[in-house]
Amino acid sequence: MSDHYPRDMIGYGRHAPDPQWPGGAHICVQFVINYEEGGENNVLHGDAASEAFLSEIVGAAPWVGQRHWNMESIYEYGARAGFWRLHRLFTSRNAPVTVYGVATAMARGREQVAAMQEAGWEIASHGLKWVEHKDMPEEEERRQIAEAIRLHTEVTGERPLGWYTGRCSMNTQRLVAEEGGFLYSSDSYADDLPYWVSSSKGPHLVIPYTLDSNDMRFATPQGFNSGDQFFAYLKDSFDVLYREGQDGAPKMFNVGLHCRLVGRPGRVAALARFLDYVQSHDKVWIARRIDIARHWREVHPAA
Repeated sequence: MSDHYPRDMIGYGRHAPDPQWPGGAHICVQFVINYEEGGENNVLHGDAASEAFLSEIVGAAPWVGQRHWNMESIYEYGARAGFWRLHRLFTSRNAPVTVYGVATAMARGREQVAAMQEAGWEIASHGLKWVEHKDMPEEEERRQIAEAIRLHTEVTGERPLGWYTGRCSMNTQRLVAEEGGFLYSSDSYADDLPYWVSSSKGPHLVIPYTLDSNDMRFATPQGFNSGDQFFAYLKDSFDVLYREGQDGAPKMFNVGLHCRLVGRPGRVAALARFLDYVQSHDKVWIARRIDIARHWREVHPAA
């Protein structure tokens, strides 16, 4: 085999760095609310077909050239009802949140954006539209990143400092790093701690995200069938990482959420139980991703 392999299979290896979380926390817990409703595939948005991903219709097929009434209304529920249920849950507990905001979705949800800002939530960019990027030409993806930043800034009054595409291409992380204005990006699931990568603009901080402790598994085969399963998985994950922190190796725990999924009444109850469980522990730092980025840059600056 060639000595050169373009993937890092070692990471931090046997001895991960001490993140030195504030207050001597044993674990950093981070909640992400993905705000995608109004930015998904839709012929109204100039897309070729309707959305087919992450809804109550598991295994849905895209409807080429047509609107999909049921799919549209499922997404509308996320904006109209699910978002506000999550907003009440987190604000009532004074728990900080990072929003992954799709720029076109936020432009169609100004009232929701105002509520995010009033709550002090971070709004990171989730791209211009919530669509697949794997076959997108590099220059088109670069253009869309720039347009996402412009529209995000117009809607929120501030440029985003964090980025997550999700449905990314092999070029995404490099293009985001080359843009030069982000303190971090999150198109990675490779570690339990932030890490640095090289780019043409210098070191770039990656704060990994999650697809396992994520409500998207309510909408995928062999995922969560009930709120009890969701709660049990989150609790087990938290308990393992909390014990690792007690043993001297603190980590980060991400929880991914979607307004149209966990925002349903039968699921949000499990999230509320988990949030109460987390807040019943000492030595827990619940943080926004931008707070993690600033902390890591101070404690573990790029070499």
